[in-house]
Amino acid sequence: MFEKSLLEGKRILVTGGGSGLGAAMGRRFVELGAILIICGRRLKLLEETAARIRGDLGGEVTAIRCDIRDGAAVDAMLDEIWRGAPLDVLVNNAAATFIAQTERLSFRAADAILAPTLHGALYCTLGAGRRWIEARREGVVLSILSTSTITGRAFTVPSAMAKSALLAMTKSLAVEWGPKGIRTVAIAPGAFPTPGAAGQLRPEGRDENWASKNPLGRVGEHRELADLASFLISDSCGYINGEMVVQDGGAHLRSSGAEDLLQWTDAQWENQRAARPKS
Repeated sequence: MFEKSLLEGKRILVTGGGSGLGAAMGRRFVELGAILIICGRRLKLLEETAARIRGDLGGEVTAIRCDIRDGAAVDAMLDEIWRGAPLDVLVNNAAATFIAQTERLSFRAADAILAPTLHGALYCTLGAGRRWIEARREGVVLSILSTSTITGRAFTVPSAMAKSALLAMTKSLAVEWGPKGIRTVAIAPGAFPTPGAAGQLRPEGRDENWASKNPLGRVGEHRELADLASFLISDSCGYINGEMVVQDGGAHLRSSGAEDLLQWTDAQWENQRAARPKS
């Protein structure tokens, strides 16, 4: 689909790059010539992913443990990266969410979603942007958002709030940082199933026919999102700034994706709360 040199030599940081969509995007970036850095909280997972990509594709892949909820840790990570060479692209991918009755959320549970999804992405964006501006370098920030930024979404309110705030950041910084050569873009994916997300968002008991209700009758493939991300961060896409591209097969035109949960019983919600991993 693309020239093999589309991302040649670009240094790209993907947060939450050890698994799921982050790993899929990182793999595609390396295929297209990028120098990849992945970060997250689980170093073993990151190193396994980095080794797998290097083994399959060759190229340069670095894993860095960083809890992006901690601004000081983000700055330390970016200092470490910049000692090698500046970044060209930041991909804000790391996020957290789970379904819950909003009135039953504790402050701690809400913060467990907001901290990585909103604060972490903001810390990474500020850190990269500051360094680019001080060095008079161009850069790109790609944020992975959600169609909840368009429709809202019941039962994942903190996530919908965080993603909507990041869309506001994307639009605002496009104007503020565009003149400095920094583009900000976003993707709102629909259903691109991963093991982690499936356990939190589609537990046993939810509508089993949900994928067939998509206008295209299927879920997305990770390679499709990785290809879109690769295009948006490339120089070939240099005139797109401040925009969010929706990639969901048209699903948001039909539903927000949460309506089935309105029919859940108290027992189903109690089972879901009990099964939720404790942060």
